Amino acid sequence: MERRKFLLNTALTAGALALSGKRSFASMLADPAYQFKPLRNNVGMFAEQGGTIAWMINKEGIVVVDAEFPDPATHLIAELKKQSDLPFEWLINTHHHGDHTGGNISFKGIVKNVAAHENSLANQKTVAIKQKTEEKQLYPDTTFTDKWKIKVGDERITAHYFGRGHTNGDAMIHFEHANIVHTGDLVFNRRYPFVDNSAGASVKHWAVALGQAQKQFNKDTLFVFGHAFDPQKVTGTMEDVKAMQNFMERLEDYVAGAIKAGKTKEEILQATSIPGITDWQGDGIQRGITAAYEELTT
Repeated sequence: MERRKFLLNTALTAGALALSGKRSFASMLADPAYQFKPLRNNVGMFAEQGGTIAWMINKEGIVVVDAEFPDPATHLIAELKKQSDLPFEWLINTHHHGDHTGGNISFKGIVKNVAAHENSLANQKTVAIKQKTEEKQLYPDTTFTDKWKIKVGDERITAHYFGRGHTNGDAMIHFEHANIVHTGDLVFNRRYPFVDNSAGASVKHWAVALGQAQKQFNKDTLFVFGHAFDPQKVTGTMEDVKAMQNFMERLEDYVAGAIKAGKTKEEILQATSIPGITDWQGDGIQRGITAAYEELTT
């Protein structure tokens, strides 16, 4: 029995270390969100620390959407190189936040091009200058406004900008053949979202943007979300996108109603849930309420 346990534990440890690269087995056990898995049609997802990443490998090359932080980005690059020796054609950022672009620097000298919405690039530069981290950045060399398309092998990849939401530079990235969309942080699946007013966010338009996404994609689309309360639910369906839209609408309704009723900001912030919302969890409800209050009273 002890030998069986030893062999099992050894196999688990070896497998974990093989997957994690430099990462220790203990740290991997401490982070159940670590995931590297294919989804469909050569497109997969990766999650370790920060916003979820989507990746694609086909006969022409490799495409990555978002980059987390430097260490997990390095782990991802190593894993993708195990799968293919083809070049990294594109790194695409859904928006500028550090848990999505901090790992860009790990792709320096590896990826041919980096793309993002023009507002995302502007925001990334503004934050880097303010934080004095310009030397740690790999900025996009290609920007777009409303829509942008590329073709890599048999996959057409389209970036859609639906307007202000989580920031003023969020794009959804659609792998059309696979019918997989990386939503970036326009969807926090059942987790209270961060609304970055300092980067042009809009609680009011966020719901509108999600409505436009529902018209653009279809019931068979598989979505990769920027974050989720349950780390195993960073992928989902159109129903999850609709649920996020409902959350944003209810958040705005709650704050607008409270303001109309004469409540102070401090009183509004006492809320521990949003009326009509039962399935959003985690810390940070006050962040969304604060952002909505600031937007509606400015």
